Amino acid sequence: MNDAITSATGGKDHLDYSHIGIAIVQNRVDSVLEATSEGGVRMTSLADFLARAARIEGRPAAIALRLRDTTGVARAVERARKLLGSPYDYSFHPDNGRYYCSELVWETYLTRDGSPIFPTRPMNFRAADGTMPAFWIELFDRLGESIPEGLPGTNPNDMARDPQLKCIGRYY
Repeated sequence: MNDAITSATGGKDHLDYSHIGIAIVQNRVDSVLEATSEGGVRMTSLADFLARAARIEGRPAAIALRLRDTTGVARAVERARKLLGSPYDYSFHPDNGRYYCSELVWETYLTRDGSPIFPTRPMNFRAADGTMPAFWIELFDRLGESIPEGLPGTNPNDMARDPQLKCIGRYY
């Protein structure tokens, strides 16, 4: 799935992100709230999160981003915590009680009026050459659903490039 995500949403001249999570900070970052195909919405230790990351020169290819305006972050984390145990959203459709990684972040980071702070964009499942990868065709055939190409959604690459975020650290 990671290769299919970065093939469809990646770009040139920057890292291609296939996964996103919410760092839980107490005295230090020690866990990440994330939505994965292996466990739905769950809390993961930072060490395990980084161990699953791709590698750049042997180190985790991961960065830490923070909202420039941190107003409401605590409320967002509480909203995300309430979704622990929710199933993974293999169909990438909104409002179905299931969550994929960037949908979890999109759903929980809200403005004061309750609207998401991150924009949605038409979803793209096609590779850079315009073809539809076999992975997506086979997945949606198994689900008995059509590929939600063009429907509003989110992805880790778009979120990582959002101007509301700033890089505060990297692991590679």
